[in-house]
Amino acid sequence: MKRTQPLLLLVQRIPLALGILVALLACLATQALPASAQSSAFVRIIHASPDVGTADVFVDGAKLLSSFQFGAITGYAAIPPGPHHVQIALVGKGIGAAVISQTLAVSPGVSYTVAAVGTQATGLSLQAFVDDNLVAAGSAKVRVYHLSPDGGSINVATGSNTLLSGITYQQASQYLAVHVGSYAFNVTATSLNTSLPVSQTLNANTVTSIFVVGMFNGSPKAQLVPTQVSGVPGLPGTGSNPEPLPNASQPLSTWLLGILAFVLISVGVASVGRDVVRQIAGSSS
Repeated sequence: MKRTQPLLLLVQRIPLALGILVALLACLATQALPASAQSSAFVRIIHASPDVGTADVFVDGAKLLSSFQFGAITGYAAIPPGPHHVQIALVGKGIGAAVISQTLAVSPGVSYTVAAVGTQATGLSLQAFVDDNLVAAGSAKVRVYHLSPDGGSINVATGSNTLLSGITYQQASQYLAVHVGSYAFNVTATSLNTSLPVSQTLNANTVTSIFVVGMFNGSPKAQLVPTQVSGVPGLPGTGSNPEPLPNASQPLSTWLLGILAFVLISVGVASVGRDVVRQIAGSSS
């Protein structure tokens, strides 16, 4: 019976060695994720103020955008969370001539659309919307942002099918999950009995935004500005970032994992070997 004890010791030590290996790998894998992937906020900006011409945009005193035209929208940019001072001035006038000056706070892992809105008569300001770019695999989503000062309440339809209704100025609709394909959307200002059409192909795994900007009775004329971004699969840890987690920190290489496994197994075998020697010495005495 004593001769079987070394084999039992080896079997008993294997789970312990594997458990240590798994724990270390999990810890190192967590540390490998770059801090910026966990802490950044994501912000895009649209110029939707009819009374602000081509402009420069400053964030925390530094110029972020130059010659930003009405109806233009940026891609998402990663910025640190917390409060940021945003100023918008007519192109070339400098930060001291800012016509919009506002502090906006952003949270880590959250995506935002920030719109420059309003008129001289009603007041110029920045309106921030929280975006949700998570999509179900193989599907698409649509959202409409109402940024036309004189548009009143608007409805959104495809053909005779009304998709959204009662969206008021400076509001964004709920997200619509739709089948991929080509659509002809009509946005109608109900009180003005005026419609604006736009055709858009909704691709799989994307989020499409349709912005209603301009004046239905005035200048610049009302228009629809569509934009489409890649959606983020609904996986833990991705939040609503518009881009997958960056690969700035490479995962542990194969050879490093091999060395770690070899060291752990060698330690386990050496420990078992010492116990075997003691067992044999004990049985011989």
